[in-house]
Amino acid sequence: MSFTYLKPMPTPEEIKEQLPMTPELQAIKKQNDKEIADIITGKDSRVLAIIGPCSADNEDAVCDYVSRLAPIQEEIKDKVKIVPRIYTNKPRTTGSGYKGIASQPDPTQAPDMVEGLIAMRKMHIRAIEESGFTCADEMLYPENWPYIEDILSYVAIGARSVEDQHHRLTVSGFDVASGMKNPTSGDFSVMLNSVYAAQHPHHFTFAGYEVRTTGNPLAHTILRGAVSKHGNSTQNYHYEDLLRLANMYSEMDLVNPACIVDANHSNSNKQFKEQIRITREIMASRQFSDDVKKLVKGVMIESYIEEGNQPISDCQVYGKSITDPCLGWEDSKKLLYMIAEMNK
Repeated sequence: MSFTYLKPMPTPEEIKEQLPMTPELQAIKKQNDKEIADIITGKDSRVLAIIGPCSADNEDAVCDYVSRLAPIQEEIKDKVKIVPRIYTNKPRTTGSGYKGIASQPDPTQAPDMVEGLIAMRKMHIRAIEESGFTCADEMLYPENWPYIEDILSYVAIGARSVEDQHHRLTVSGFDVASGMKNPTSGDFSVMLNSVYAAQHPHHFTFAGYEVRTTGNPLAHTILRGAVSKHGNSTQNYHYEDLLRLANMYSEMDLVNPACIVDANHSNSNKQFKEQIRITREIMASRQFSDDVKKLVKGVMIESYIEEGNQPISDCQVYGKSITDPCLGWEDSKKLLYMIAEMNK
């Protein structure tokens, strides 16, 4: 085999013992989990704003950003539930580029997976301590889940992972809201089949064990746009797309029909400023149709302290993305207030 075994990985128990969740932090997570679940199931009429950097590349800047959201949350708490994005794993289409803090705690240095696990958990816990938010992350590697299963309140499955059997079955064992993105092809049926798999019980192998799951009723869809066979971005956030998804939901044996609309990626053609207009359109569509309002539970937005992005080789600007470009803080703040105003 052409593998070079570098060092054994610590167990989840060892990492958790080193960086524990205190009873106080556990109580915060329990409350946040319940509020998010109530929005997904329709018991709470607020909308979710899943917002934050494309990649969580710097602990100080990310925790600073998340803490800035806390006073805004207090102001709009009757209309919006903010879930900060702390994305510590980044999918790479070609396999090259920055793969996230879980792989590279220092983006300018060589990968270190053990230190990455520690950095990932440390940053999430610090964010909870300083802001009261428990956050969202993407499950790029199912085997990482046991290291962070006690700290996340929302999990996203990306467009390149949503067709993978192991991802689908792993989500069936989660007890938190989990969004399944449409694949890069844009096929709604693939996404809905993934939700179906995640909502139902399974028997499989996971983390060296034979396991059985009960299914996750909080699994739902995320629309992120698509890429055509010619390589062009195609959008799926428009009113007609949302109605189509609502109709497809009604034809399947699924509970808690719900959708989050990703305002960036192929929906914006990675034109980050377009997230403002796209979010406004999504909120307007909810006002126009009860079916759309019942389905669309929130939006996903890529945002950081400084707008745009910077090359990883020269990442000198504090709070500026080293992956996809993001909205800056002032625009993000205005956008959150707009979401609250339009949630009628």
